[in-house]
Amino acid sequence: MLRTPVVLITGASGEIGHGLITSLSAHNHRRIITLDVKALEPDLGKLVHQEVIGSILDVALLERILAEYEVDLVFHLAALLSTRSEFTPMAAHQVNVEGTLHLLEFAQRQGESHGRPVVFLYPSSIAAYGLPDLPTKDRAGRVLEDDYNTPSTMYGCNKLYCEHLGRYYARHYKRLAPETLAGKVDFRAIRFPGLISAVTVPSGGTSDFAPEMIHAAAQGKAFPCFARPDTRIPFMAMPDGVTALLQLAAAPHENLTRTVYNIGAFNPSAAEIEAIVRKAFPFAEISYQVDVKRQGILDSWPADVDDSAARHDWGFTPQYDLDRAFDEYLIPTIRQRYR
Repeated sequence: MLRTPVVLITGASGEIGHGLITSLSAHNHRRIITLDVKALEPDLGKLVHQEVIGSILDVALLERILAEYEVDLVFHLAALLSTRSEFTPMAAHQVNVEGTLHLLEFAQRQGESHGRPVVFLYPSSIAAYGLPDLPTKDRAGRVLEDDYNTPSTMYGCNKLYCEHLGRYYARHYKRLAPETLAGKVDFRAIRFPGLISAVTVPSGGTSDFAPEMIHAAAQGKAFPCFARPDTRIPFMAMPDGVTALLQLAAAPHENLTRTVYNIGAFNPSAAEIEAIVRKAFPFAEISYQVDVKRQGILDSWPADVDDSAARHDWGFTPQYDLDRAFDEYLIPTIRQRYR
């Protein structure tokens, strides 16, 4: 029996997974297989061909998917995120690095099996950067992909290393073998800025001071912001993040000059975000109680990124600038949530 071509999404129960499943099910002829330790919401589960509950560390489970399906597109979203990774670095390495290595090897075997490259989409992060101090951050301005790749968090180290692993599988896999084995994995990574969703509640991430401010104001709760008013990092509305993954997945391989791409949309300071929130919620109670350790991480991330390669190579253009992201997407949706 012939195996069926499908798209595999790991970590599919998160907000990026929700957007990908919704879009792929509406516009893509390939059936969707998901792999996550958590079950999908019922309405989302109806859109996929098979929902596999399990871990990306379960090699036997990946072997079963390999045997049953012909996977030619992978969105590897499963990860232990930044805050938790810093508290449990060993677990972070297992999930973020070893798990990614399992998926890359899975994609390599798929590519060898059906004779064409498996397109492998990997969401990286601005956490892969590590600027040494604020004066350097101010001077750096819009940072290019290959600058300041010295992360100071476990999550950032994991992401940067997995970018290198992906490039190895794409270009140099088993380079001493008699035959050429590289090129079976078409690895493509996006270094995401802080992603802001109007649908999910922030979970304490390092960049979550922005959405936390809106959620608190919409509920009439006081918000002590853990970041300084002058804190500035790049952000993006979640719908643009999902669209970027789909655009990069669809881009012709010959157009791509890199394996890892920056993308950005807007980069307000915490004080500028506060002003927007206060305009929408005049009675918002916002103060600043700086968490020195979390602030140190934010200060090591760039104030902005240079995403000219993504714009040139595969036509990346965010639909949500700062005003539209807050006025049309974030504030109305979050306001409605708490009515």
